[in-house]
Amino acid sequence: MPFSLSRKQITIAFIGSLFVGFSHLISAQNAAEPIRVNQVGFYPNGQKIAIVLGEKQTAFELKDASSGKTVLKGKLSEPRINQHSGKTSRIADFSSVRKAGKYFVEVPALGKSAAFEIKEKVFKDVAAASLKGFYYQRVSIDLPEKFAGKWARPAGHPDDKVLIHASAASESRPENSVISSPRGWYDAGDYNKYIVNSGITMGTMLSLYEDYPSFCENFITNIPESNNGVPDVLDEALWNLRWMLTMQDPADGGVYHKLTNPRFDGMIMPHAAKNPRYVVQKGTAATLDFVAVMAQSARIFKNFENKFPGLADSCVTAAVKGWEWAKKNPVVLYSQDEMNKKFDPDVVTGAYGDRDAKDEWVWAGAEMYALTKKADYLKDINFSADQPMPLPTWSQVKTLGYYTMIRFAEELKTDPSLTNSLKKNIISFADNLLIDLEKQPYHTVMGKTAKDYSWGSSSVAANQGIALLYAFKLTKNPKYAQAAQGNLDYLLGRNATGYCFLTGFGSKRVMHPHHRPSVADGIVDPVPGLLSGGPNPAQQDKCTTYTSKFADESFTDDDCSYASNEIAINWNAPMVYLSAALEALSEMK
Repeated sequence: MPFSLSRKQITIAFIGSLFVGFSHLISAQNAAEPIRVNQVGFYPNGQKIAIVLGEKQTAFELKDASSGKTVLKGKLSEPRINQHSGKTSRIADFSSVRKAGKYFVEVPALGKSAAFEIKEKVFKDVAAASLKGFYYQRVSIDLPEKFAGKWARPAGHPDDKVLIHASAASESRPENSVISSPRGWYDAGDYNKYIVNSGITMGTMLSLYEDYPSFCENFITNIPESNNGVPDVLDEALWNLRWMLTMQDPADGGVYHKLTNPRFDGMIMPHAAKNPRYVVQKGTAATLDFVAVMAQSARIFKNFENKFPGLADSCVTAAVKGWEWAKKNPVVLYSQDEMNKKFDPDVVTGAYGDRDAKDEWVWAGAEMYALTKKADYLKDINFSADQPMPLPTWSQVKTLGYYTMIRFAEELKTDPSLTNSLKKNIISFADNLLIDLEKQPYHTVMGKTAKDYSWGSSSVAANQGIALLYAFKLTKNPKYAQAAQGNLDYLLGRNATGYCFLTGFGSKRVMHPHHRPSVADGIVDPVPGLLSGGPNPAQQDKCTTYTSKFADESFTDDDCSYASNEIAINWNAPMVYLSAALEALSEMK
């Protein structure tokens, strides 16, 4: 899980050993990079812009990277003032250049930008790598060199002897009894597995398949299951789905909140981590997230019955049992502090606590309705479509229900007034993102307000992009798709830090994520395809290598920085969706 303050003591122990590397980190992050650009590239027919920092420059040139010849001379835009830092920036627009090739932007007296490509399928590798990132997070299995390359590693955490925590004890499963709960993904930079965060992650991944099924058929990432007649995105999701199924108590249908060590492991490899693991307290939010994922999975995997006999039926059964448990236990909210007052051992790993489950009821109800076509699942569900749409995050999943209701509106013959209100809500959300886009210093909807730079701000950018793509699908207005691509440009380098936030990509790339395997494996390059959390001005980790407190610059490429530079599955999932959906849309033109 993205760290909370309780993790501070874990990282402190490692600061001494990391200090040697601090000087090069600071110098790298202070290096002047006055031209910011998507460091991967652009579609030939897409918008192509770079950001030039500084007050006096008025002209730019686009040059061929191999020959150095000038391809285009252009004028920079009028200056824009950054609302966070007060710095001045201008836009270099070279959208008119459509010829495939490798280029860079140059501004006299300032220098050159990173090199980038113009070509078709320019985000294909980004999409594939961010999906492959989940493979590297797999629990309970060896990652051989054939698939993992130099990041090959032995299996970690077999999880075949997991203890029932006192908070989760029941008549049929008393305290310290043993269950088997293997597979799944490591949640983030740590080695635990959390149902709540798996919920939004799986919902986002499975929605990519439901929204762009034809694209997913040929979306290959070189995992062991590739070419088995099932799209890789589903094969990867299945690794986590099978773990989730083990987290339901078969006696009553309730779902355990998480599978965890009592405390976080140190910075060691997965196979070196040997501490006891527990499943802890059942909860309403976890159970409803589980129900939503099972319902969505049942819909999808019934089309692969020949590959996975009985899987869809198992998902239906699990979803119904979970729904029934939640109906009987509608407000069992997970409070880790309260749990620790009552039960031992204390658990201080990621809490993923939630103050209410209204949004989980919306998502689970929508998924069950889409699965069964039974309107009873919408009874007493308040979609609150008259209120501003919240951006999806692990603690607020209502909008995933909106997306599902709209996706199946015609097939389900949903009440038009509800469908129209949900459509209007999504479009209104997207329109609000677009307000004053032409004034934004990096010409992105990401970062208009400091609130965008919360913990995991990279996922804010990606989820904004997804919302914009839903607005595009509803309206066919290209302004939404263009703004969505602008947010991907942001993630790939067109931002105030100058970093490309996806490991393995860009000329200024994240090299030191807060990710245990990347720290402990002795390999210089971090595990690829993982999305760094991004700027977070709260700086909860108290890392000493931040070089700025401005909201959009508050990032440090340092593995002590769990507040700005951790990775997490719920951040990677919208990165997969956004990059893959843009690729899918580019192929439809």
